[in-house]
Amino acid sequence: MYATPVDVYGRYEPVTLKNISEHPAYRKLPASLRRELEVAAQVLPFRTNAYVLNELIDWSRVPDDPIFQLVFPQREMLAAKDFDLIEAALASGDAAALRAEVWRVRRAMNPHPAGQLTHNVPELDGQRLPGLQHKYAETVLFFPAGGQTCHAFCTYCFRWAQFVGDRDLKFESSRVQDLVRYLRVHPEVTDVLITGGDPLVMKSSLLRHYLEPLLEVESLTSIRLGSKSLAYWPMRFTSDRDAADLLRLFEEVVAAGKQLAFMAHFSHSRELGTAQLEEAVRNIRDTGAVIRTQAPLIHRINDHADVWAEKWRREVALGMVPYYMFVERDTGPKQYFEVPLARAQRIFADAYRQVSGLARTVRGPSMSAFPGKVRIVGTAEVGGEKVFVLEFLQARNPSWVGRPFFARFSETATWLDELEPAFGHDKFFYQN
Repeated sequence: MYATPVDVYGRYEPVTLKNISEHPAYRKLPASLRRELEVAAQVLPFRTNAYVLNELIDWSRVPDDPIFQLVFPQREMLAAKDFDLIEAALASGDAAALRAEVWRVRRAMNPHPAGQLTHNVPELDGQRLPGLQHKYAETVLFFPAGGQTCHAFCTYCFRWAQFVGDRDLKFESSRVQDLVRYLRVHPEVTDVLITGGDPLVMKSSLLRHYLEPLLEVESLTSIRLGSKSLAYWPMRFTSDRDAADLLRLFEEVVAAGKQLAFMAHFSHSRELGTAQLEEAVRNIRDTGAVIRTQAPLIHRINDHADVWAEKWRREVALGMVPYYMFVERDTGPKQYFEVPLARAQRIFADAYRQVSGLARTVRGPSMSAFPGKVRIVGTAEVGGEKVFVLEFLQARNPSWVGRPFFARFSETATWLDELEPAFGHDKFFYQN
């Protein structure tokens, strides 16, 4: 039923620090650049694959190539002092000293922002449910234990802490029955987002284990799969050994009366230009699933309006629905990637003007902050004061959604907690 192209990559094999030196283009990089990668990757997770290396990176533009920046940790992602200490510990050969320095740096990087572990974990019968998050009334997030890695790691990933091997930082569950019980007690929840990591790294049989019980929950109308697999390993939907079984599972979800929403992460328009990607998108859409696209605005990777406009146009042409432009979260190497909110709003508006109405389903730039998803609508002058116009797209308190509010304009602020209320107020309305 589904087209199967020639399998040029074979079985998925990760590329890590252990074997990246086998790639011919990587071996040609200056030794100093390769050393910087090795040091930075002691702190930040590094994993990629042959498809990303061969199809997406323009090696003639390294290190400035956006996809290279997307998957290879860079020296400047660490503070200069931290980089030097990690490099010295690595050179010393003292494994214990290296581990100590690495964890010191990681724990200073705000590994779980926006109250993910302190305020978002729900309870049932007086017991916390690890591996679940319930921040917004209609939507519950589930982190299946088998899906807590990715086909490749993004250097900007706000869930980088899932990948570094610290059990105290990892967030996961293998108990889908807890999720089903929670949904039955909370019929207001209409959407479940299966996330990670990336749930599409799992074999279809394991994904089926998590999805089939949800089909019996009548109050549930949509199942979302958050995934970067279309960009990083599209063969998951074409030539992988169980690709056909995975697509049949998608069909079964749709046939059960649930919308299957594939939440695809595309960071750059280049990820949308391969024949493998086109085939994978067609196969997913043929199941009845809807593909929605999202990504953060990232300095050095996609902080240009033309990149976003091209990305949205290409997504629409392939039958996908542009959904969100996010602001880089306040975690990990944020200082390397962040874009001031004023510039982010200008980039969004400039890109938005370039596309047709079919691409204007996209919303942003949006901050997934502690109180909710806050969109920077634009700037205005009110009563002689220049201000940001803001609104909640989602909120811990549903009554906040859609209510405009104002912050003093700033050319340098990069996150919600750096903004000040306008018009002399000492608090924003939601802080009361």
